Amino acid sequence: MTSQSDEPLEELLEERLEELREDSPVERQLLTKAIGGWRGLFDSGLPAGVFVLVYMVNGNQLAMAVWAAVAVGAVIAVLRLVRREDLTQIAGGFAGILVSAFVASKTGNAEDFFLPGLFINAAYFLAALLSVLVGWPLIGLFLGSMSGSLTAWRRNPALRRVYGAATWIWAGVFGLRLLVQLPLYLAGQTAALGVAKFVMGWPLFLLGAWLTFLVVRPAMAGQSSTAAAAPDQPESSPSSESS
Repeated sequence: MTSQSDEPLEELLEERLEELREDSPVERQLLTKAIGGWRGLFDSGLPAGVFVLVYMVNGNQLAMAVWAAVAVGAVIAVLRLVRREDLTQIAGGFAGILVSAFVASKTGNAEDFFLPGLFINAAYFLAALLSVLVGWPLIGLFLGSMSGSLTAWRRNPALRRVYGAATWIWAGVFGLRLLVQLPLYLAGQTAALGVAKFVMGWPLFLLGAWLTFLVVRPAMAGQSSTAAAAPDQPESSPSSESS
């Protein structure tokens, strides 16, 4: 086997993603959503990068940086339309850029371009944290909705633990973003904040998706094996199916 260090990063990721495509139907759906999220987060990082670059190069002129970010966001939205991606994701991504540009233009502070993103990460962090604490981990609800039964996994203590662990991963992703980016925002470090947003965007998302896959894969494999063996088993009564 070729050493991973000798392979380009894109080829290595393609191999890992291809492994995911060959797994159970639920995992294939998870992969599709993960790819969409990765691409979406990458696209959302570009306007922020352009905003910071124009702001620094143009003598800290906020207006031109805001318009440059909006223009890049519009181009990305058009390209995603051409790719026939989900309209909700396209509208949501462009709306996020518009909100960031509006906030920065109203306050006159360049760092406020990143303020909506901080609020979003805080909301996701709290949602993930609270969902685990109350026994309804978000990853379980997410995967349950894709498998056709939103809450059936809660009857399985092993699945509850696995999905709870996976949800902690995402609480860590969003919490780490806040831990790094919030002090930069409070210090008014616009350039450093832009770099942190890009670095902690799609790369951190992809890492979280991969770690989630590693955590939930054994449980999913067990469910797939059980489902495949079910036709060979005698038909059970309704009461036994719910036990």
